[in-house]
Amino acid sequence: MEKKREIVMSGIRPTGFLHLGNYFGAVRNYVRMQDSYTCYFMVADLHALTTLSETRDLKGHVRRVMAENIACGLDPDKVAFYCQSHVPETAELYLFFNMLAYVGELEKTPTFKDKVRLHPQNVNAGLLTYPVLQAADILLHRATLVPVGKDQEQHLEIARNYANRFNHRYGGEVFPEAYAFNFGEALAKVPSLDGTGKMSKSENQMATIYLSDSDEMIVKKIKGAKTDSGAAEPGAAMSEAVAGLFQLLRLVASEDVVSKFEADYQAGTIRYGDMKKELAAGMVQFIAPIREKAEAIRNDDVYLRRIMEQGAAKARASAAVTIQLAKEAIGLKYY
Repeated sequence: MEKKREIVMSGIRPTGFLHLGNYFGAVRNYVRMQDSYTCYFMVADLHALTTLSETRDLKGHVRRVMAENIACGLDPDKVAFYCQSHVPETAELYLFFNMLAYVGELEKTPTFKDKVRLHPQNVNAGLLTYPVLQAADILLHRATLVPVGKDQEQHLEIARNYANRFNHRYGGEVFPEAYAFNFGEALAKVPSLDGTGKMSKSENQMATIYLSDSDEMIVKKIKGAKTDSGAAEPGAAMSEAVAGLFQLLRLVASEDVVSKFEADYQAGTIRYGDMKKELAAGMVQFIAPIREKAEAIRNDDVYLRRIMEQGAAKARASAAVTIQLAKEAIGLKYY
């Protein structure tokens, strides 16, 4: 008898463009997971409404993020890949968990404080209960594994709290506890080109390589990457900017190429122009096929509609079972 697969769930907001950090930090692992786990991957369009004042471009963003994930290797036939708003059971479970959420604890979450700082004129109830909706997303499929980084651990802890509160208040073991999962590896943090942290959807766009960038734009961004004057003496530590360039080079170049430039750096003979040329060539070779495939998918209305409907059907089948169990536990089943 085949062992029952563990359930994985993750979501991505359809805001901004996917970049190299999204690929190596998340999407690559999604692709690895799809053959060994029961996977639910969601485009979090309802979450986006908490901060979007203008939704005119939302449809295009959703289509883009779905196309880019599929172009990176995510197989909609192997996973449930769906839009959050296409699964109304999400909102139903969100309501049940809101009855277990306390305003004081929600006001203390770091993400709420950050959102208030960034959107002081739009402090809506959706922002406050954002972690509740995240918990509903995860627990809707009774997932036990969630591929997230350290910065999202608190949200998983909140989801575990709601699972335990629900089980304790209404009895039974309807919801399992969910934990972070990344094959036992630290999530890759892809450095920005300006040496000031990791790549971002919204910060310095010229310091971030997007999966939709043209070959010319990739070359231009890497040419403008920050460097230094080389090692002051043998064995000297690299600046953050240069260490970041080497980290990027390791993603797309052979070990021999990386070792050659590392030796040049330590010898004080490194030619950053040559290194950037090698890095740009590797990045173009890596990104071009993804960009072209994503563009073709994004323009295929029939295919995208089928994928969305197929994903929603899979997600709703799972969600219906969970909602039935939840209602029975609460006592909302009257006949």
